[in-house]
Amino acid sequence: MIHELSTLHNGTSGRCSSWDTTGRNADSWTIEPGESCVLADIKGPGAITHIWMTQANHYRECLIRITWDNAKKPSVLVPLGDFFCLGNGIVNSFESLLFTASTAINHQFNQGCALNCYARMPFGERAVIELVNESKERHQQYFYIDYETLDEPQSNAGYFHAEFRRTNPFGGWGHEILVNTPEADIVNKEKLAWENNYVILDTKGKGHYIGCNISVTNFQGTWWGEGDDMIWVDGYKWPPDLHGTGSEDYLNQAWAMQPNAFLRNGSSIYEKSTNGYQTSYVLHIENPVMFEKEIKVTMEHGHGNHLANEMASVAYWYAEHPAAAVTPPTVLKRMPVLCDNKGNWLYDKKNLCPVKSVPLNAEMKKMKVKWNKKHGQS
Repeated sequence: MIHELSTLHNGTSGRCSSWDTTGRNADSWTIEPGESCVLADIKGPGAITHIWMTQANHYRECLIRITWDNAKKPSVLVPLGDFFCLGNGIVNSFESLLFTASTAINHQFNQGCALNCYARMPFGERAVIELVNESKERHQQYFYIDYETLDEPQSNAGYFHAEFRRTNPFGGWGHEILVNTPEADIVNKEKLAWENNYVILDTKGKGHYIGCNISVTNFQGTWWGEGDDMIWVDGYKWPPDLHGTGSEDYLNQAWAMQPNAFLRNGSSIYEKSTNGYQTSYVLHIENPVMFEKEIKVTMEHGHGNHLANEMASVAYWYAEHPAAAVTPPTVLKRMPVLCDNKGNWLYDKKNLCPVKSVPLNAEMKKMKVKWNKKHGQS
């Protein structure tokens, strides 16, 4: 990237922004409840080079929607905050290579925050970037979208994709069992892992996966990250093509997560500063995971998927052709689980977003009985 700064290219630079075309200082756009707004509609060939956005709220209620080359469905469809690695509507200042955020009020819900994305997004014919306001209030948005138009499409360029997934709660088989105890140490491999791990990305086509962010609402309150990452390339096999040793290891840290944010990995939101909300990210800049036909990126939630915390994620990848991102849950089903002043989680049936529970096998049943006897439970 740095070594290309001095290289001259044929093309033109442009920007779409919310500036006040009357010459006054009302430099934001207002989006009505339930409405969508086109922030940029750019004729190609070209590339999006930078997105800056700032707003006061609606980080989970608003969706960023990006459609490439007149595709029928968008390739990016992600809640506003989560796209920029800030989960659960919480803001915090952090820096990574592709995403940054800056705020004067850290680790709080719905405060003013500047968001930046530096991921390059080439396209051939057309790029349409929209913001969808699914809240019940007017949404005020400031934005810049910087781009370049080119004489011809960028050679061998993939299309940028991002999609959001969420489960509240994850269907763990033994949430009462503490992490790193003998009762949690079950066998989780082969189709048991393939079918039950938390799914970060499951897509078909040719491309390369460049990372993700993962948000956890830690209901149990102990360590949530003992699960291994398992990534299958071009179909099921055992072992998977990439098999890791723990969630924090996949996130390039160790011995739990720390309150730091590096260029390629880190904590954009740290749970000890929020009483239980954590967002972590990892970016595969030098080591993207290449696939020819399909890819499935997964993570155990607790060893052997025994935990039942809230989980959400955004996967980032480039694909040979525009593909449809999965549709996020409805706005009610993606809102954060709140906590009262006494530390009690306020579960609301309206925002439950469960996946299937992990089916109990003989070993799981045995371990649950063993745990309950040890702790005097029937």
